[in-house]
Amino acid sequence: MDKDIKFELVKKISNPRFRNKEILNSSKLDSTSPPSVFIGSGLSYPNVNVGILSPLERDSDAWIYDSAKTWSKENFSINDVVKLREGLLNSRFTSQLKNFKGNSKFVEVAKEIAIAAKPVDLEIELKNKMAFGRKVDRVLTPHGLKAPLKKATITMNVKVNQKLDKMMNDEIKSNYGINYLYKNNFDEYSLAKILSVGVLGMKKDKKLVPTRWSITATDDTIGKNLLEKIRTYKWIENYELFFGDFMGNEYLIMLFPNVFSYELFELYLPGSSWNPGKEIKASTDYETFSGRKNYAKNCAGGYYASRLPILEYLNSIKRQASVLVIRLETASYWASLGVWVVRESVRKALNNRKLNFLEEGELIEGCKKVSMIKYGYDVNKILKKSKLLLGLREQSKLSEWF
Repeated sequence: MDKDIKFELVKKISNPRFRNKEILNSSKLDSTSPPSVFIGSGLSYPNVNVGILSPLERDSDAWIYDSAKTWSKENFSINDVVKLREGLLNSRFTSQLKNFKGNSKFVEVAKEIAIAAKPVDLEIELKNKMAFGRKVDRVLTPHGLKAPLKKATITMNVKVNQKLDKMMNDEIKSNYGINYLYKNNFDEYSLAKILSVGVLGMKKDKKLVPTRWSITATDDTIGKNLLEKIRTYKWIENYELFFGDFMGNEYLIMLFPNVFSYELFELYLPGSSWNPGKEIKASTDYETFSGRKNYAKNCAGGYYASRLPILEYLNSIKRQASVLVIRLETASYWASLGVWVVRESVRKALNNRKLNFLEEGELIEGCKKVSMIKYGYDVNKILKKSKLLLGLREQSKLSEWF
């Protein structure tokens, strides 16, 4: 995207048409989905809210409303993304996860949109007036408007990638389908949407999946597949340190020459989106070479979103390492925008120039200096609590003894 295109997009979202009362009061809309759908998890099982996401008017640039990679690449500000998403309508209806009786037509429309290769033109009719409904969430990207759906009609021929069509019609498990599509250039964002509308997997198992679950499941499924290869690679040669920041999220990533293990510390500084108090809050999760058996409930979706780009990096260099990650969520991150920020922040850090060290002690000291100089934070207390570092030191002592 060149500067002129970005300028026009930012200019457009800074003066959104949805502030026009006539549009807000309208019950019939001609629109374009990015394409994007949202499966809510707030209702009692097995009921879910299924939403079609779209701006309030037909828009040739509708893709930008749901393009986290573009937001990251072009360094959109928090305010840019908030304004974009405020102009996105969630036209929703209630359905069961598997039994679509009574809403099967709506579910089919949502599926067509989710699997589309390009933005989808559609006509929408609402039951009631639109309402503002942006909620704060650690995993989900917010949207600004919502209304119950009365009618939805796709007004164009939807194009579906041939490889996706094959996975939808083959009798295979969903994790195989995800990994096959990932190898064929489907990114985790489109895969999470595809998984959420229940078109992958064995016929008897197909069902809608709430978006928050599909996002984390996609990150974890791709990650586990990468790990099968990474565990067979040689260790990295040097001790490596990466660091970077995006939207007030600052990352320190330490790689140690050893078998794969992974530990994440998330620190929420006072005034950040998840910490309105005056004391620093923290959460951490960890896995050994053999992996986790349980969900990383402390860091939640951020654990898997942080891990995926790191695994992609290790796979790209055909090496394995023990990985210690520290996230500083600062007051600059004033609006939670979803777990994509975590994923793209880590990618930005990994794309920066890395620092190489010959010894573990040098890496630790380097991390302390970068953290203090760049971010004004002393990570020493965190490092002392690290299970990964403790494991590496105990392992070294055992090898010396033998």
